[in-house]
Amino acid sequence: MTTQTDHAEISMLVDRLFRLLDDRELAPERARDFFTDDALMETPVGVSRGAESLPAAEEALARFDRTQHMASGIVTDADATAERATASWNALMTHVHHEATLRLRGSGADPLFTVGGRFEAELRRTPDGWRFSRLVVRPIWTQGQPPPGVDPR
Repeated sequence: MTTQTDHAEISMLVDRLFRLLDDRELAPERARDFFTDDALMETPVGVSRGAESLPAAEEALARFDRTQHMASGIVTDADATAERATASWNALMTHVHHEATLRLRGSGADPLFTVGGRFEAELRRTPDGWRFSRLVVRPIWTQGQPPPGVDPR
């Protein structure tokens, strides 16, 4: 069972990660603020590990001019030792296409690509607080066109 403190810390980690993604502050050294060294991140555009997770996210997000990630309904559960936990939450991810993409698609092109989905995470408590050891993005629905060359499933 997760304590209120653990739930609050994990929720804050989620909020901070989403803010980091949208602010594009994805330097590799920031990965330790969010991920364990052996973390696995699975997204529709690929799989990355540990310190590679943020540069991989940066590469994926570079396909867009701007993004906004919002999390809701964060559910957490820690094991009996409170050293490991799971979390899941709903996410609404709005992506604004680059002007070049819109020009390529012609007049009337939708400037937004929106994804509704769920994140599932495994976390470990470290001396610096909770960190993701596994993070999986599971799209449920999309609206608009993804950027060229991307399959959002």
